[in-house]
Amino acid sequence: MIIAKRKIVAAGLSLLMLLATACSPSEGENSQSAAHGSKSSTVATTAGTAPSAAQNSKRIPAKVVRVVDGDTMKVSFTEGGKVKEETIRLLLVDTPESVDPEKPVQPFALDASNYAKTMLTGKDVQLEMDVSERDKYGRLLCYLYIGDQMFNALLLENGYARVAYIYPPNVKYVDQFREIQKQAQQKGLNIWSVENYAQEDGFHEGVVKGGTAGTATAKPSPSSQPKPAASYNSCKEANAAGAYNIKRGEPGYSAKLDGDGDGVACEAKR
Repeated sequence: MIIAKRKIVAAGLSLLMLLATACSPSEGENSQSAAHGSKSSTVATTAGTAPSAAQNSKRIPAKVVRVVDGDTMKVSFTEGGKVKEETIRLLLVDTPESVDPEKPVQPFALDASNYAKTMLTGKDVQLEMDVSERDKYGRLLCYLYIGDQMFNALLLENGYARVAYIYPPNVKYVDQFREIQKQAQQKGLNIWSVENYAQEDGFHEGVVKGGTAGTATAKPSPSSQPKPAASYNSCKEANAAGAYNIKRGEPGYSAKLDGDGDGVACEAKR
């Protein structure tokens, strides 16, 4: 009888041990669980403190409404469910001036502007910002993409623009741009076809002999025309001689040519 009871107790203890073993996680399982928890925590921390490269280079879909000149455009895009229109200025590039009312049209300006109009007008594009989003005029500063090509780089590649306005922190692609510009210089393309025309401080139209270079004609400003020492019977005669906006006291001025009496005769039509 005693032996039978001992066998029953021993069997019961064995059963309890089996149950305890089945309910306890193995060392390997504990280790995997701990590793999994640690990995999840790391991903969450990284995502919260350091945006990925894809997030940093996020592009904004837009449409080119109008090309102002080679490096300035008007675009429209949707923001917060509303369509907005903005003027954008391409970062790190500068094309010759074609629309400044205070300056004559510079050589190659119309070439650059026409290239931009052909490539961009009415086209769907993408905008990539750098660090600072706007310039002092309130224009959006960006790199503009048409398809998989960056238009800033295309201007440099074809010799329509020079690398310029390098203001940190907006210098993301400046090294690549300088390499592209170097290749255009070596090929003598457009603005680089005239020695010393495009320089670090801007464009020097005075070096373009005769005011022309290919299809780029430096349009003279009427107000800056030299006033020959002569008298004229009519403004038609004065204009034919290249005289416009002749001020009182200057050679060629006479009251009969100053119809509105404002002290300026034979004013150029705007």
